[in-house]
This record gives sequence, C-alpha cells and structure tokens, in this order.
Amino acid sequence: MPERRNKILTGLLVLAFWMGVWALASRAVNQELLIPSPLAVARHLSSIVRSGTFLKIISTSLMRVLGGFVCGCAAGVILAVVCSLSPVLNALLYPLVRTVSAVPVTSFIILVMLWLPYTYVPVFIAALLVTPIVFGNVRTGIEETDASLLEVASIYRFGRMKTLKYVYIPSVLPYFYSGALTALGLAWKAGIAAETLALPKNAIGSGMYYSKLYLETADLFAWTVIVVLFSFVFEKILHTFLRRRKEQEEAQ
Repeated sequence: MPERRNKILTGLLVLAFWMGVWALASRAVNQELLIPSPLAVARHLSSIVRSGTFLKIISTSLMRVLGGFVCGCAAGVILAVVCSLSPVLNALLYPLVRTVSAVPVTSFIILVMLWLPYTYVPVFIAALLVTPIVFGNVRTGIEETDASLLEVASIYRFGRMKTLKYVYIPSVLPYFYSGALTALGLAWKAGIAAETLALPKNAIGSGMYYSKLYLETADLFAWTVIVVLFSFVFEKILHTFLRRRKEQEEAQ
C-alpha cells in the first residue's frame, strides 16, 4: 500500500511539474493562438464534455477504432498461422506485411479515402496498423514454440487440435498479448489521424480539424487532452484484462 501511495504521489508531482512548464511557456509566449494557458484549455475541455454531442462523438470514434483493432488482430493471427503452415504463402505474404508496416500511415489514409466511404476509413486504417504488429508477434510465438513439447505431443500421439490447444496456444498467447497491447495505442492514434483527414460525422478527429481550421487553439489542445486520456484508459483496461487472463491461465 505505501508503494502504491508513493507511485500516485510521484505521478501527481510529475504532472504538476509539466503543468507548471506549460503555464510558464504560455505566459512567456503570451499568445493564446500559439500556446493557450492550462486554464483556458480546461475551460474549453469542460465546454466540450458538457456539450450534448460529446458522448456520441466519443462512442462513435471508440467503436471505429475498436472495430479496426479487432479486425487487425484477427487478420494478423490468420496471416501468421497461414505463413507458418505454408512456405509458399509465407514467401508471397511476408513482404506485403512488411511493406504495410513501412509505408507512412498518411499515404494509406489518402488512398483509402479514394476507395471507401469516409466513415469506414478510420476502421480500415486502424486494422491496417494493427495487422503487422500482431502478425509479427504471433509468428514469433509459433516459431519459438518449445520443440521438446512438440516432441512429447508427437510421442503421445496428440491430434492437431490437441497439440494446438495444449502446446501452440499457451506458447503464442504471451506474444499475442504483448502485440495487442502495443497495437491498441497505435490503432487509437491512427484512427484519430484518419478521422482528421477523412472528417466523418461524430468524430474526435473532425473536432480537432475544425478547431485548427477556425484557429481555436485551446479547443485543439482540449481535444488532444481527450485523445491522450482515453489512450491511457484503453491501454490500462487492456493491460489489466490481459494480466488477469494470464493469472487465470497460470492458476489452471
């Protein structure tokens, strides 16, 4: 308990330090258009939260990103399994996955805007960013599966499903969890970036774009604070969920 209290206190002190730096920078520049004060941003943040559309905007952006995240995780797992089973498909698909992870996300956003309705662009982009990460982690998990366990499974004549359940899945899950945790934060940022360019209805990214368009810098800072806070919350929720799952599996 004292350790937890010290951790919270340290976090609050760090936050207070950077808030002070922000306030000093705002005072030194003395231009709300460039760096609004923390108090001005807090007022705009309160106004956004109290608006009638806030919950709809947050829930819609969240559903888009989570939809893309789930699709990306599924695609990454399927591609990793397929590439592990077939050397031919691995030779064909692996360069494609590597290319996707190397191309700037902005390029994909602009291209996808030509192909899909703007509402679906953030979903597709989030899935596109998640897929290579999950693919790489799951593929590594498959390759790192203990050969002695596979030998034991062969000796005891485990079928494919039994080998999958008792050997491969326990080996791959830690890699999948790690990849999913990393991918969620990237999916959230990529999804918001896609919203900023595609401008779908009821979107955090759209709010950020119009704040910039009308030179409402405090509004832009407020939306950015919302994005950061929700990113922390999502990662914390997923981290807690995965930790509990791991504890349950170890208990079994």
